[in-house]
Amino acid sequence: MKKKNIFSRYLSYRRNFGTIEPVSRVFGLERGVAIDRYYIEKFLLKNQSLIRGTVLEVGDSRYTRKFGGKKVEKSFVLNKNEGKSNVDFIADLETGSGMPCDLADCFIMTQTLLCTFDVNAAAKNALGALKSGGVILVTVPGITQISRFDYVRWGQYWSFTDLSLRKIFERHVPSENIIVETYGNVKIADAFLWGLALHEIQEKDLDYVDPDYQLVITGVIKK
Repeated sequence: MKKKNIFSRYLSYRRNFGTIEPVSRVFGLERGVAIDRYYIEKFLLKNQSLIRGTVLEVGDSRYTRKFGGKKVEKSFVLNKNEGKSNVDFIADLETGSGMPCDLADCFIMTQTLLCTFDVNAAAKNALGALKSGGVILVTVPGITQISRFDYVRWGQYWSFTDLSLRKIFERHVPSENIIVETYGNVKIADAFLWGLALHEIQEKDLDYVDPDYQLVITGVIKK
């Protein structure tokens, strides 16, 4: 019943725009999983064969554990701020301070570049953390609201397109070393901005891709 009530509110808002307040200002997290996580995890599942050897991940190691399994020999976590447990590198992607060098076979960097003002420097420093032949698995937002949590703590500067993500990394590696894909469509972008949670959306709607409504952009970048 709760799911039906939330979706009914959403449909009512779409019909008459009778409110200027979203269903949720935290991506539906108070009711479940955020919609963009569906695409992020779909991308990582598709590329899980690359999550192997020595793996570096931003924030925590949740995706290394979930998608790497026995292929992962060593797992490291990178974070910008001190005070979090289980962090191996206190580092700044933008300045390069504290960044490891030639360490990883795979660098999982989800929803990180939006919080980095100098994205070109961040791309260069991220590639520097890889061994030769290593890969970055990167995701960035396209259509999105502001995450006030991130905005206050370390800034939220950018939204992206497939073209901008490709151009950022083409400054550092050949274009043939870059695979960029997009996820999302107008219905899902609408639902995401209103703050619906993942369980309130039908899977058939999630899996339709319209490149003019890019909710999540992903990249596999080979050094």
